[in-house]
Amino acid sequence: MWRNIASNFLTFLVVLVFLVAGVILWGKNEFNSAGPLDGSICLRVDRGSNMRRVSEELEERGAVSSSTIFRIGADYTGKDGLLKAGSWLIPEGATMAEITDLVTRGGASTCGTEVVYRIGVTQVEAQVRELDPATEAYREVVEFDLLSEAEKPGEYTEVVAQADTRFRINIAEGVTSWQIVTALNAVEVMEGEIGGVPPEGSLAPYSYEVERGDVRAELLDRMKEIQKTRLAAAWEARDDDLPLEDPADVLILASIIEKETGVPEERGQVASVFVNRLRRGMRLQTDPTVIYGITNGEGVLGRGLRQSELRQATPYNTYVIQGLPPTPIANPGEASLMAAVQPAETDYVFFVADGSGGHAFAETLDEHNENVARWRELEAQRQNQ
Repeated sequence: MWRNIASNFLTFLVVLVFLVAGVILWGKNEFNSAGPLDGSICLRVDRGSNMRRVSEELEERGAVSSSTIFRIGADYTGKDGLLKAGSWLIPEGATMAEITDLVTRGGASTCGTEVVYRIGVTQVEAQVRELDPATEAYREVVEFDLLSEAEKPGEYTEVVAQADTRFRINIAEGVTSWQIVTALNAVEVMEGEIGGVPPEGSLAPYSYEVERGDVRAELLDRMKEIQKTRLAAAWEARDDDLPLEDPADVLILASIIEKETGVPEERGQVASVFVNRLRRGMRLQTDPTVIYGITNGEGVLGRGLRQSELRQATPYNTYVIQGLPPTPIANPGEASLMAAVQPAETDYVFFVADGSGGHAFAETLDEHNENVARWRELEAQRQNQ
């Protein structure tokens, strides 16, 4: 009798082992198989949350088939205690293993709300935007003038206070160092004093992701390093026989090209005009340099140039001086740096606005005068409308 009992018990154990093994294999397969989510979602994990709460929300939103298997799998892979606060984009069909990795990896949030500080030539704006998980496109919530003394919108102050909000600073090509420093001082999520305005042209226009508490001076150092690398690469790639003595000249010319280019495709032609003029010993005769001599890069002039200003001898008046001005007049982008060292091959020495945002180029003064006459006629027509 005892032998039968022992035999039956052994059989039961064998069956139990196979059942447990089967359940484990099934659970492992569930954990690593494509999930039921039929569209991307944005999962927000609050500080102090835990894997149970997250797994239950995932199950409620149809991202996982079983919150229990999700928790067991997270524990089995050693990630149960690694949950990171933030907003995480969960893609369509993501496996439980992939979701576990997404919510424990850390780093910047991959969805949710972002504040973008746009530092432009004429204005500085703050924009609050949210990522739509379904389209993975941003939707604007609110936008306002960051430098205005008016009270900031409630949507902005609410978002800035949230722990998982991402922050980005976009520097436009052609802004001055003074404009960048002024704007950074208004970005309240950053810290630290800026000792002084960096040299003109030394900061790289770019999109910089920053975190709450980042130091302003350290961000400026990042900008300098990127610009230094870009300038070195441009100098290395320069054409032969350019009338530019060193990288400093490249930076100055690139800043002028940046300020004179309205249509990106024209950079090479604009560069060719200035290079051809330098080769022929002609004055550059470009308004942006004169304006910089008046404003010192501290904001926009806000009016047209006067004839007296065009005749006044200053280091930046290229209607009077020969060659390049003493310093850059803005912070040029990478495309303008490359245009300065690889200009288009043309015989152009003149250009004037053509009324469409671009320019009409000319090889001779007679051609240029005809282009100027057309431009003035177009201006007169607009004023009479």
